[in-house]
Amino acid sequence: MPYTLEHIKNAIHATLVNGRSAEIEHLLTDSRRLVFPSTTLFFAIKTNQDEGHNYIAELIERGVYNFVVESNFETSGFKDINFLKVDKVIPALQQLVANHRAHFTYPVIGITGSNGKTVVKEWLTLLLNDQFNIVRSPRSYNSQIGVPLSVWEMSSKHQLGIFEAGISQVGEMASLASIIQPTIGILTSIGSVHEEGFDTMDSKIQEKCQLFTNATIIIAPIEGIESAAIIKSPKIWTWSRLQNATLTIVSEITNNRHTQIKATFFKETYTLSVPFTDLPSINNVITCWLTLLYLKFSMEEIQKRILTLIHLDMRMQIVKGTQNCSILNDSYSNDIYSLQLALAYATQQAGEQPLTLILSDMGQVRQGMVDYKQVLQLLKASPLKRLITVGPELELALRQDQSFKPQDCQVISFNNTQQLLDKLDFLNFKDEFILIKGARVFELERIHKLLQQQVHQTQAEINLTALVNNFKKIKNTLEPSVKIMAMVKAFGYGIGSVEVARLLQFHHADYLAVAYVDEGVELRKAGIQLPIMVMNVDDSTFDTLFKYHLEPEIFSIYLFNQFLQFIKYQGIANFPIHLKLNTGMNRLGFDLHEMATLGELVKSNPILKVNSIFSHLSSSGKPEMEAYTLQQLNSFNKAAQQLETALGYSTLKHIANSGGIFMDKKFHLDMVRLGIGMYGIGLGALELEPVMQLTTTISQIRKVNKEETIGYNRSGVLLRDSIIATVRLGYADGYSRKLGLGKGSMWVNNQLAPIVGDICMDMTMIDITDIPDVQQGDRVQVFGNQLPIEKLAQWAQTIPYEILTTIGQRVKRIYIQD
Repeated sequence: MPYTLEHIKNAIHATLVNGRSAEIEHLLTDSRRLVFPSTTLFFAIKTNQDEGHNYIAELIERGVYNFVVESNFETSGFKDINFLKVDKVIPALQQLVANHRAHFTYPVIGITGSNGKTVVKEWLTLLLNDQFNIVRSPRSYNSQIGVPLSVWEMSSKHQLGIFEAGISQVGEMASLASIIQPTIGILTSIGSVHEEGFDTMDSKIQEKCQLFTNATIIIAPIEGIESAAIIKSPKIWTWSRLQNATLTIVSEITNNRHTQIKATFFKETYTLSVPFTDLPSINNVITCWLTLLYLKFSMEEIQKRILTLIHLDMRMQIVKGTQNCSILNDSYSNDIYSLQLALAYATQQAGEQPLTLILSDMGQVRQGMVDYKQVLQLLKASPLKRLITVGPELELALRQDQSFKPQDCQVISFNNTQQLLDKLDFLNFKDEFILIKGARVFELERIHKLLQQQVHQTQAEINLTALVNNFKKIKNTLEPSVKIMAMVKAFGYGIGSVEVARLLQFHHADYLAVAYVDEGVELRKAGIQLPIMVMNVDDSTFDTLFKYHLEPEIFSIYLFNQFLQFIKYQGIANFPIHLKLNTGMNRLGFDLHEMATLGELVKSNPILKVNSIFSHLSSSGKPEMEAYTLQQLNSFNKAAQQLETALGYSTLKHIANSGGIFMDKKFHLDMVRLGIGMYGIGLGALELEPVMQLTTTISQIRKVNKEETIGYNRSGVLLRDSIIATVRLGYADGYSRKLGLGKGSMWVNNQLAPIVGDICMDMTMIDITDIPDVQQGDRVQVFGNQLPIEKLAQWAQTIPYEILTTIGQRVKRIYIQD
């Protein structure tokens, strides 16, 4: 619903400068996600990572003329632009949305806890979708900024709201409670996540429960909150396995991938069949069960609905497709806000590839509940080259809206998913970025499965959200003036250079570095525009460097003269180069005794512009070698100063790699080179998140008698009757043969399964004798959150770098955005 600027001014107690009439429908906190400029209000939020006021001029050029800014922001240079001045921008955003929320009286479910918030939210949406028109948090938008952006989507068309709230420290929940104002409160399990922000577990529980202050009912597990005051509330319904509760779990029996739960509810005994066997999923189902009981659903109806639940991968996934396509799969839900987020992310990651959208109807049962005019307006504002719709409502909306003629965009409509599948071969997907976005009922994952390039069930899951979090955490440790050069060499440390580079470009990295020219060319062809330094060049690559605007590392007098002659022949000036100095690594670089000669060379040849001078620390990760590392820094500083004196201008100076970043700020200089730390390895003081998880699946299970042997050369001799599982992973996938013969293990059903025999080219055998309920097809973790890559490297007597960079190209990479 639109609001006048005057209404918003009063709601947030702002001072209006340069007022002109305006109606606001959309709130924006990230300038890169702009879609509807004329009706957008931009909140210039200042964080540790960024400063929103810096993007105001750019947004004005793009058609935005309404801004909420801090009171000290200078507005005199802007004409006919509306500025709402406030003391603090984030509280103003929250205050505005709390005012908006107060207009609606339909039920709102507010969910908090440590684990399971997003799953419970999505499952309740699926369970209740045919009963209510629901507005909910997209993805895991549960922060101080995410919650207000979610609640702003409430409108009079909706009949139920479902929002989640996440906090990390004392004092955060009060503002979220005032925004969500839940009538039904749900507390999921309480764990150790964000424990550092609270003095005690009780204080954490009390802070979270502030969300429920004015709720009519609270639904919560007893375990973990027994000592909290909330447990004594007359408006709480609880569930428990260990003590009497509103819903008391009597027994749980697992059979054929289902769990039969028997429970008592107000002296009545009920049995529920659940399509899961893992404990987190069962806990989340029980929470949903108790919620449906509160909403007065019959057990017969609850059983029918619960059996429709499936494991939801609620993260956007990018995989390689056939015919050089990339596929972003977001086919578990569909609403206009999550569509907007998915389109923004797809546009960011597509680079130079044309963007195709496969989009289903919004999936609401009641026709007319979705504003398809707004959907089409969003699609029109997106850089689509092809739009493929699935479902009768979108097709009808397109026929009725004659103004929907996006430039250079082909539109194809299908009535249902099967029709699209039947014509899939004729659509000729090639060299494009495909976003698949759909409601669950349309099962668009079937399209995703057919378009994927690799069917090898071993897969590397790369969490791009974790990568961004690591990047920002490390950036926050630097002074604002210090730049970051991100290392994306060696296929981005095995993670994927193009995908990582696109993300880093979006999040304002300053430089990229690759090892060889071919890697830089791939990035340029993918649309990466950041400056790229190439660390290993020779005269055979100069033409390519020049053509793709890549900047060479120059490390010898011979190479300097070769490149100088090439640039002179091209007849250009100020071509950027980077000078590498050898201060003790003794790998590449000018020796320190060459500084006078090098200084004369760069001074007398100004057609080469020295963008940076740098060196490499050989032992930054070794505290016992701190004296040598400091000696390297001192030598570098003297040499760089000598060169800059000869040049007559300042350059960027950098010596710190990931390990050097945390030694001391004196190593930061003008720029740092961030590599392995960005991928969540090392730098333990920061609690970085692992970015990659490698998994495979079990292809066969067999019983093998004592004293029989496993694998080539009969190397694995069994000392007992055993159960052996063969998994789809071998040394051709980069799995080291050093891990064979029991030296390494894999993670199966929450236990370590030791490797038996030698590692084969395509397969490995593991002992699962002591691990119950393992079945053919089960997924096995090779390394990840349960089995750290550092442990794998220790078993293989190597380093995590080698583990990452040797993962084979036939292993499917899946890129996850939480």
